[in-house]
Amino acid sequence: MTFCSTWLLVLGAQPASAQSSSPTDRIAERPAFYEPPAVLPANNGDVIRSERAVFYLDALKVFKVDASVQRIMYRSTDRSGTPIAVTGTVLTPNIAHAAPRPIVAFAPGTQGLADKCAPSRQMADGTEYEALPIKHLLDQGWAVVVTDYQGLGTPGVHTYMAREPQGRAVLDSLRAAQRLKGAHLPDAGPVALYGYSQGGGASAAAAELAPTYAPELQIKGAVVGAAPADLDAVAANLDGSAYGAFFNYSLSGLGAAYGIDIDQYLNFHGKQVTRDLRDNQCTTQALAKHPFLNSRFLTVDGRPLTERLKHAPWKAIVADQRLGTRTPGVPVLLSHSRLDDVIPYRVDQQLATDWCRLGTTVKFSTNYVPGHIAATAATSNEGAPWLADRFAGKTAPSTC
Repeated sequence: MTFCSTWLLVLGAQPASAQSSSPTDRIAERPAFYEPPAVLPANNGDVIRSERAVFYLDALKVFKVDASVQRIMYRSTDRSGTPIAVTGTVLTPNIAHAAPRPIVAFAPGTQGLADKCAPSRQMADGTEYEALPIKHLLDQGWAVVVTDYQGLGTPGVHTYMAREPQGRAVLDSLRAAQRLKGAHLPDAGPVALYGYSQGGGASAAAAELAPTYAPELQIKGAVVGAAPADLDAVAANLDGSAYGAFFNYSLSGLGAAYGIDIDQYLNFHGKQVTRDLRDNQCTTQALAKHPFLNSRFLTVDGRPLTERLKHAPWKAIVADQRLGTRTPGVPVLLSHSRLDDVIPYRVDQQLATDWCRLGTTVKFSTNYVPGHIAATAATSNEGAPWLADRFAGKTAPSTC
């Protein structure tokens, strides 16, 4: 069985518990570990708490990853600069690697907004659809830290697609992994960034933020797959498509990040759908339950929500998420399929042009894997050897 087909089987596996629940149930079902303390530690990346965990590749829990796994809660910062608690997972493979062992920050792709969708919970349940790309990095002998992002697992709405909170959560996860007692990882060794789709955007944001937000990290490179670098273009492609639920996720996430109640734009049906997506549905359930979701059927005035993006306050909010206006301080592998049906190929083609213009060393790699979901395998297969070369100190290739 190929890597791609195996990955798609993992994507199809979902927990029996992934059923509808009320917002009250959402709070009641949150494990105690995910409740932040009243007082947070002093520094970003400081570990608040940790516990032993497991990582299964399948929902039947037959295939357990051979690694030391610790669930963590650590301090990060939201869009406004307020300290927040974020959870995640630190994995150290039980195979030898020459010291210092590198750490890769894996920025997850779209999981959903409900707390149960947090990667740290899905990895333990054997329902994390990006399990194989994570394992592929572990198989290289590298440690991996997987953030849950702001509000995914922890209280509050997940700030989906918000550039700064996502990038900061990724960078602070590396700091937390370095500081985690018992992980036996170097506190100032080589690190890297990796992500696809939402994770590609978060990896890109982290690469752009790192020179000022986390200059002490020894980041050797960033793998960025199918990044939603231009939300205007992505939204136009998503609304009414098979992936229309992702556009709804974005409005909820950005509304949470910027303090906007999106209910004011929605009719009764729109409120019901949005709350269901926010509180109950992880990615595959959302796509199955709400396919071809068209926002014009959800609004009070019958206009598509994409029209809102052209006016205040949304126009400025969407512009603030744009990638490619800041210079990553590290080499980047930017991977995208010409046959991507979610994020238009031209979006990352432009991102590569923008970064090259700013002086970033970029390898823009095109593949022809059909569909957004399947193309993650192409990024994984190319990303690991590219990172190995960066950790080895080899000169990064450029297509600029």
